[in-house]
Amino acid sequence: MMEEGQSASYTVDDALLSSVQLEWKLTSHQESMITSVVFVGMLIGAYSWGVVSDNYGRRRGFLFTAIVTSGAGFLSAFAPNYVSLISLRFLAGIGLGGGPVLGSWFLEFVPAPTRGTWMVVFSAFWTVGTILEASLAWTVMPKFGWRWLLALSAIPSFLLLLFYAITPESPRFLCMKGRTSEAVDVLEKMARLNNVQLPSGRLVSDKNIELDEVSGSSESTTLLSGAEESDNLSEDQGSDFGGIKSVGKLLSPKLIRATLLLWMAFFGNAFAYYGIVLLTSELSNGNRICAKQDVESVNSTNASLYKNVFISSFAEIPGSFLSAMIVDRFGRKLSMASMLFTSCVFLFPLVFSLTDILTRISLFGARLCISASFTIVYIYAPEIYPTAVRTTGIGIASSVGRIGGILCPLVAVALVHSCQQTTSILLFELVIFLSGLAVSFFPFETKGCRLNDTEVDMN
Repeated sequence: MMEEGQSASYTVDDALLSSVQLEWKLTSHQESMITSVVFVGMLIGAYSWGVVSDNYGRRRGFLFTAIVTSGAGFLSAFAPNYVSLISLRFLAGIGLGGGPVLGSWFLEFVPAPTRGTWMVVFSAFWTVGTILEASLAWTVMPKFGWRWLLALSAIPSFLLLLFYAITPESPRFLCMKGRTSEAVDVLEKMARLNNVQLPSGRLVSDKNIELDEVSGSSESTTLLSGAEESDNLSEDQGSDFGGIKSVGKLLSPKLIRATLLLWMAFFGNAFAYYGIVLLTSELSNGNRICAKQDVESVNSTNASLYKNVFISSFAEIPGSFLSAMIVDRFGRKLSMASMLFTSCVFLFPLVFSLTDILTRISLFGARLCISASFTIVYIYAPEIYPTAVRTTGIGIASSVGRIGGILCPLVAVALVHSCQQTTSILLFELVIFLSGLAVSFFPFETKGCRLNDTEVDMN
């Protein structure tokens, strides 16, 4: 998923929960904390790395997130006890919170007319990572254990560091900081690599140029203009300490309805998505506990667990294709609402005790729909806010989603382990249904609409 590609890391925690619980004799609360601390770290990191990248550049944000994620992830494999493990997972979560840095960096290179399509493509790579992680867990865990899984899972983040030297800074960021000559150098290098010529004219800041999603012009022609403008940009008047002014705008009478409904949608999508990922393992583990199976059957149950995680992860591939097909055909609101309500339909049979194959089918369908909805909400969110508060609005909404990710392990683990599967599923049903209602009451449809630079009344 988009920002939320952190699902691969969530698959790591999902796979190691039962193994760590058995090795260290953890309570259900301690087991839940292994996953929850990652989301606490991501909540902090999402804000912190955004500040770093907005002030010091996307490349530096990219560098620091890769170092923290890979370092803390690798060291987790050598954790001698429970406290050190959750501390290192917390640090890994802080690194993973930098996902929006990569998303912002990528989107600032994408031409406006095809931005929606490329956002779905970007999300698909998170899905590939999730599937590879599930495959790794299925292969490594039964033979080598959770420590090897954590060590091997850190390798991709280390590989990111190899690309840092050739990673260009965002021309948009450079223009925003008044470093237009550096931005021109980046654009000229891009033009040479693509064997094209830059349009003639002077590079100007797009700070006062409205980005038109439906126009036929490319991003380069928006940035390059014959208009006379100084290369040195004037700084904004006043300072927005800690983003207080931006938050005030989000809760202004014109935006408060859209903001609160968007928070509900992000919370519900995150709670449901990560809950479904956890349910893939916890239903098997919980059923084993409730059925009081013998110790000899644990290995066969774990083999089934990794198979279930692997199979359900594939649901995100058709979920990505489905979101790409419907988001511009039926609109954002109808697409999201239909996916959320359909996810409720797939989850409901889990209220009852099902065979292993029927459980897989229900979880596959639910994950397909919720992953499609999550992808679309990340397309809708930047479209609903004016430029002045767009990044702040997305960041805070994403943080609200993190809270949903923090809370859902406490539900999925504690209730299932206490043999209250029906209560657990009904709670997920309620959260998803309310999120679908929130989407239905969004103030307007953004399909085909251009991005706004100024506040409009969304009520």
